[in-house]
Amino acid sequence: MNPSVSSLRMLFSSLRLVAVLLIGLSVAAMVHGALDGPRWLPLIGAPVTAVILTLLGDMADPMGTNSAMRPRSGGPRAFAPAVVNGVRTVDKKTGRPVRDGRSVNSVFAFDLTVMPDGLPAYRIRICHPLDLQGLLHKSRAVVEYDPEQPWRVVVAADPPRVWLARANAAAPPAVVKEPSSGIPSGLWTLLMGVGLAAVLLVLVRVLG
Repeated sequence: MNPSVSSLRMLFSSLRLVAVLLIGLSVAAMVHGALDGPRWLPLIGAPVTAVILTLLGDMADPMGTNSAMRPRSGGPRAFAPAVVNGVRTVDKKTGRPVRDGRSVNSVFAFDLTVMPDGLPAYRIRICHPLDLQGLLHKSRAVVEYDPEQPWRVVVAADPPRVWLARANAAAPPAVVKEPSSGIPSGLWTLLMGVGLAAVLLVLVRVLG
């Protein structure tokens, strides 16, 4: 595995553990303050929880909920043709359209309809700092996706010629469905934090 990818995973895992701990403490403080403790505890716990959940949402999906996730490292991949519905330059942090496509803070947002084998066609947005496959001036593309989690998609940088030919010959699908995005990673963090809060409240009851 790439050392940089491994380091990022370790960092994100560490941040998630910290988030679980903070959510557990803040939720426990809110509940304890509302039931038995000082009234100032909910005033602290509520904004802390809101800030943590906002940060988790930004880290999990900084470009918006309609953006594709990258395929898992070492996971299964397959090629698929796609229809190019549009290409825009957007701010890589906010996802809002920008005029200067050359800025280091901007990326290309490819609005694609992916047509995988054996699965319904679905529409999704893929962001990348480069205009891969010259999609600014094309109506078809080739993507790589995870067959087990189809919302994980990237535009193939150098797709096989046979897939390029297949994409160019593909007709737009008659029916387009929204892909299942699975359970957001932030939800698991929230649930673990709430579970930790429940354990802390039980301990307070037992020991207090």
